[in-house]
Amino acid sequence: MSKLKLTLACWDYDRTRPLIDGRVQAEGIDLDIKLLRPRETFPRMLEDKEFEVSELSLGSYVSLIGRGDCPFVALPVALSKIFRHSCIYVRTGAGIRTPQDLRGKRVGTTQLGSTATIFMNGMLRHEYGVMMEDIHWFIGGMTTPTQRPLIPLKLSDKVKVEFLPPEQTLEGMLESGELDALLAIFIPSIFEKGSPRIARLFPNYYEVEQDYYRRTGIFPIMHTVVLRNDVYREHPWAARSIYRAFCEARDLAVDGLYDTDALRLSLPWLIHHVEETWQVLGKDFWAYGLEPNRPALKAIGQYVYEQGLSPRVVSPDELFAADVES
Repeated sequence: MSKLKLTLACWDYDRTRPLIDGRVQAEGIDLDIKLLRPRETFPRMLEDKEFEVSELSLGSYVSLIGRGDCPFVALPVALSKIFRHSCIYVRTGAGIRTPQDLRGKRVGTTQLGSTATIFMNGMLRHEYGVMMEDIHWFIGGMTTPTQRPLIPLKLSDKVKVEFLPPEQTLEGMLESGELDALLAIFIPSIFEKGSPRIARLFPNYYEVEQDYYRRTGIFPIMHTVVLRNDVYREHPWAARSIYRAFCEARDLAVDGLYDTDALRLSLPWLIHHVEETWQVLGKDFWAYGLEPNRPALKAIGQYVYEQGLSPRVVSPDELFAADVES
């Protein structure tokens, strides 16, 4: 019997590489894998539904579920996770020492609806009492013009937002003193170059993020994996097969990290990093599935509502295809 042929768009992570190189295969499915950066994949999937299976922004997916207009069903694959405290930058002369100092300030970001910004704004609100309406927002590109919002924004009238013209960039405005802070998905080039005009809001982000996890249980999920609804309706079994393949690929990646025969990654203290991660997050630190990720999923379901990206709170229990974990 011939296999079901599906196209999968995702990026080249350690946890997807066993799928890419063929060490792991989804049972009954022939996956044609397209290696694309998320910034390429997401618009093509959201606007054109170009792929049958795809990596997708969790924030966009949850927002679409809340709006009742989602053409995809997600699998409980937490493909990309990252704490975002390290991604808030301030202009060194802006007088910002604490998160509360962001009130009344001019803050730039590339996408208010991106998962990273959703989690950063959610954290600022629930940890420090800083609301979106406390900030004057500027939306634009870091060094080049930004793309339009992946899904249309429906923000509260209380949120003050300006969109930059093409000739202006967020990094340029911060260096010139026209911006006070950045919520940045990518590391700003001026920070990499050592500009004295930019610094992290949380210089000790490593300790702050560990404390945040210990108190909240939230390890922010950026990207999930979705199956187009038309494919899922015709081949519901494919959801479980693809999920199991992603789990197997993840296991191969993670299990290979703790090995002193030869370091799997080019990090001198990789073994120390793994052991320290176990102490904070536990040995299943890159967990897939609903229950291990419930705190993060519950958080983003609340954040999309609070930030005007969804008309209602979205529950973790309505996010994923049924019975894929059984």
